[in-house]
Amino acid sequence: MKQSPNPYCQALEIEVPTLEAAKNRADANYYGLLIVALLEKGAPLTLHEAAERFARAGIAPADRALKSLKRCKPGRAPIYRDGELYALDPHDQETDLWVFRLGLRPPRAPFRGIVGPPPGPLPSLDRPLTRAQLDEAWRAGPPWNWSAQRLAICVLDAHGQPMAPGDVVAFVDARGKGHQLQERSARYWRRGAPIRAGDDGRWELDPVHPAVRSARLAVRDRIESVRRWADAQPDPKIIAANRKHYERQRETHARELAAMRRVLIHAFPAASPQAVVLIDINQHDITSYVGTEIATAVRRLADYDMIVAVDVRGVLRALGFEPGRRRLAELGPPQKSRTLNRAGRTLKITQKLLIQGSCGISQPLGDPRKLREYLRTGNLSRLRRRLEADAKSLHALYQYGRLHGCVRLRWGFLDERIPAPWVHIDEPKLRHLFREALEQDQTLEVVAGNAPGWADPWSRRERVRVRQSEDGWTYWLTGDSGRLIYEEEVQLARLVTG
Repeated sequence: MKQSPNPYCQALEIEVPTLEAAKNRADANYYGLLIVALLEKGAPLTLHEAAERFARAGIAPADRALKSLKRCKPGRAPIYRDGELYALDPHDQETDLWVFRLGLRPPRAPFRGIVGPPPGPLPSLDRPLTRAQLDEAWRAGPPWNWSAQRLAICVLDAHGQPMAPGDVVAFVDARGKGHQLQERSARYWRRGAPIRAGDDGRWELDPVHPAVRSARLAVRDRIESVRRWADAQPDPKIIAANRKHYERQRETHARELAAMRRVLIHAFPAASPQAVVLIDINQHDITSYVGTEIATAVRRLADYDMIVAVDVRGVLRALGFEPGRRRLAELGPPQKSRTLNRAGRTLKITQKLLIQGSCGISQPLGDPRKLREYLRTGNLSRLRRRLEADAKSLHALYQYGRLHGCVRLRWGFLDERIPAPWVHIDEPKLRHLFREALEQDQTLEVVAGNAPGWADPWSRRERVRVRQSEDGWTYWLTGDSGRLIYEEEVQLARLVTG
């Protein structure tokens, strides 16, 4: 495909869209059309610029479009606000979903046709059924509302010979459960039925009985229905093939994400940094820079594929670093507040609250007044220690989010999970480890409770066994001493090898 010079469309591997073509789509609300406008330009827009573009596309007059754009909450992911500008994060998984909804890319499923040879002729009422015809008619399982006698007629007609009752039932069972046929069903068939039990106990079919022709007609009608609704009800083979294809794509993307070089930035003051801490997440290395040393920190950012920070775009702008096509991970609170009761009392969700709830660090962030005092008095050693401690707290939150896919909000009676926006859906998480441990009958090493220490993160590790509830939704861990560990308490986890 010809590559577009548009950076947004390049990242998504799509052609540059137009508002005129997208405005009539069923999912083209104002928020979706704002995404199209950003993709069309390939750069940030103000809402006034977007409204004027909507007017030129014939969507609505500019003043009415502007009011609608303000009401649609335009600053939510995958769009983010940067001052008066609204920009698109092309790497956000929501962006790809919007692109599909708006018809800007084809579906990911590669197999949409019929698996196997083309359908054959419909069953004849004057000839015996075949096994292939039964397989097609019962593709979704034997009909639950067919009588046991009709099911047995179909099986015996397709085999063309007497069969043991157990073999007849096994043939139907192999194509689905929930039917009425059992080995004792013959007890309830009346005299003159199309099936009788021979001297050896096998079931024999009378091929000229009227019920046989009726069963063949029912199979033919069912095959006609299956073929008529084939597009609306895809073949299970197609579904399985698409699932395997999706899993391979997901595993490939997960490996690409795991190979990315990541860095966490903590700057103070954020609006005009005079001190910066960098944590190389892959190497587990921390370095602080003060004053003129910050230029070295900025140069180091070019070595990384992903940059993590609270207000990451504002920090990079203050440092004068252009991220280009690098991935940016926003570490700030993914949700601003939580309503506590019907009276409208709200809880403001802060970075400190999330770190305490997720990682159990009682004093995760230093007092900004003290930090400014260290800067004013030139007490750089204390400034470095405090900023590095803050950066380690942010790193603990980042790692907790990567492990669980969410962060933990605990306050009073609240204990809730909030999705972590810096984690991609394709990245393996704790529950992937749980399933792998169960499948391979392996133990895990975990660090549970409070965040692990920086110098030796695995110093508090303990071996545990994974247990799963009968419904498959709940997991818990038991240590060698029998101690119960809850999933949300886990800070680090890995499979025990060897």
